[in-house]
Amino acid sequence: MKQDLRTILGGWEYEPGKISVRKIIGRDGREKIQTRVDMGLLQLAPTGRPDGARPRGFDTLLEYHESRLEAYVAENEDEEGFVLGSDDCRDLRHESYLFYQRYLSYFVLEEWSAVERDTAFSLRLLDFCRDYAGAAADRNALESQRAYVLMMNTRARAYGSAAEHEYEDALRAIDVGVASIREVTALVESTALEPGGVTELGVLAELRRELIEKMPDDEPIRMEWELRSAVANEQFERAAELRDRIAARRTVRPGA
Repeated sequence: MKQDLRTILGGWEYEPGKISVRKIIGRDGREKIQTRVDMGLLQLAPTGRPDGARPRGFDTLLEYHESRLEAYVAENEDEEGFVLGSDDCRDLRHESYLFYQRYLSYFVLEEWSAVERDTAFSLRLLDFCRDYAGAAADRNALESQRAYVLMMNTRARAYGSAAEHEYEDALRAIDVGVASIREVTALVESTALEPGGVTELGVLAELRRELIEKMPDDEPIRMEWELRSAVANEQFERAAELRDRIAARRTVRPGA
């Protein structure tokens, strides 16, 4: 049996620093996601657990442990005493890595709803480990990643809204994401954990600028942003022009 990966990778060269992703139909007739890496590729299932496994009959390992928690509370009438062991946390961290690989691939494919779905799952997993891990090291192991996952979730929601020309929703998503990352950063900096969040906040600031610049010239949000920028840069003639345009738009009557 010929199993040389070169038969699969022919014509698909690896470019360092660039994420290359494609979709294929597997031998089972189902869609797969393939991501090119240095010495081969990753193949991911599009839904469920990215490696296609069903741990203990559940779609994900997190869902299995969530069912354990539910059963524990039903029996004890409280979650006090429910603990994840170190092996459980290690396996959940591996599951988190699998979802990271997939939402990164979906981001390259610009499938924003899938990125939002997988990052939301990752945040749920981070919460579960933080809340129920027995050892402090396991509780903190994934926390340095929280700002990044929040950033990716925010980008997915903002790009998704912008694709539907729902600009206010896109900017509102960025505001919520920024507030969440600032809160996480403040919590992390109050502990012995590695600080984070600065880079993620910079990415979201750039995303705001990018989305505003893609808006139509007469979009009120864009004109207000340009007005603030003009005033800040002492471009007073430009500022006056923008004030007139904004005022004229506000006084236009329906049907005029």
